[in-house]
Amino acid sequence: MSTPNIHFVASQMQTAGEAVEKMMKRYGQSDLDDADVVVALGGDGFMLRTLHRMIARNLPVFGMKIGNVGFLMNRHSEEDLVERLAEARPVSLNPLRMEVETESGAQTSALAINEISLLRQTNQAAHIRILINDIVKVEELVCDGVLVATAAGSTAYNSSVRGPILPLGTDALALTPISPFRPRRWSGAILPCSARVTFEVLDQYKRSVSATADAYEVRDIIRVDAFEDKSLELKLLFDPDHSLEERILNEQFL
Repeated sequence: MSTPNIHFVASQMQTAGEAVEKMMKRYGQSDLDDADVVVALGGDGFMLRTLHRMIARNLPVFGMKIGNVGFLMNRHSEEDLVERLAEARPVSLNPLRMEVETESGAQTSALAINEISLLRQTNQAAHIRILINDIVKVEELVCDGVLVATAAGSTAYNSSVRGPILPLGTDALALTPISPFRPRRWSGAILPCSARVTFEVLDQYKRSVSATADAYEVRDIIRVDAFEDKSLELKLLFDPDHSLEERILNEQFL
């Protein structure tokens, strides 16, 4: 079995740095331009940052858990890496794209693998209008915030604010309010991946709101458009006995 060209990356944790040194000594370290696969050592936060950096390169990423949270990671082991990579099952993900307009008139765009979230910036509750495919669905949501999550991200922040967990392959997005006050009975929605979600901030000068795509934040926003970017595809690799689909399914029974 031939050894693929592997490019190793590691988080700033000391244990991850020590682990990657051992892996590079054993398997070599290919230049990123020559790599067939990226092996990332760390936790889920580091995996998200790695995936963002690899979007333009279209390289598959195999994660190894060294940290507190590793939902997107495989178990860490120095043994049999070549065999594990050969047997790994790929999972393809399309990121969300966030297009933002701010109070100053500036416009920016960012990508999210887990979720796009809007959060109040002050002690004042946010007032947000929600449109789906240019049709108003919630005239005025009074809340701490609201988010739209991918299936892969539905077990993260979305789950912590009682949003639905979405199995991979459902072609759905979760739209979930964060501490909603009005409408009192609205708990969110499950949308098709083709949906375009628009958030309009009401009374933005008194009730300022920020928007975040994973870790990228834009403050003082007035409008956000969120949609799945089908032109981009992220490739994750998982051990056959540790599939992401199975872990997302199991999260619903914890």
